[in-house]
Amino acid sequence: MNIELSQVILNNGITFLVVVTAVILCVIAVYLIRLLKDLSVLTKNLNETSEILNNELKPTLQELNETMRSINSIIKNTDEGMGNVKSGIVNALAKTKAFSGNLFGGFIKGFMAVYSLFGKKK
Repeated sequence: MNIELSQVILNNGITFLVVVTAVILCVIAVYLIRLLKDLSVLTKNLNETSEILNNELKPTLQELNETMRSINSIIKNTDEGMGNVKSGIVNALAKTKAFSGNLFGGFIKGFMAVYSLFGKKK
């Protein structure tokens, strides 16, 4: 009787273990199915969001490109203008230098002529 009783207890324990394992596997399967469904919905929403962002950002990027082109052309024009101003200043300084050199040379010659005139009278 002792062996039969232990056999019955062992069978009941194994049966309980199988039932609990089956219930746990069913619960895990249900959660996995729900997880896959939620991930599918999340993926669909992310796809829609990325499409909306793409459609909204395309005009903005085009406007940004046009603005950058405008700024680039303004900078090029300013650079050309500064080059013209620089060459004008260089030309003006060269002419001023030549004029002042001639003026100073003339002043020295005139001074020497006056000095020589006064120097001869003494």
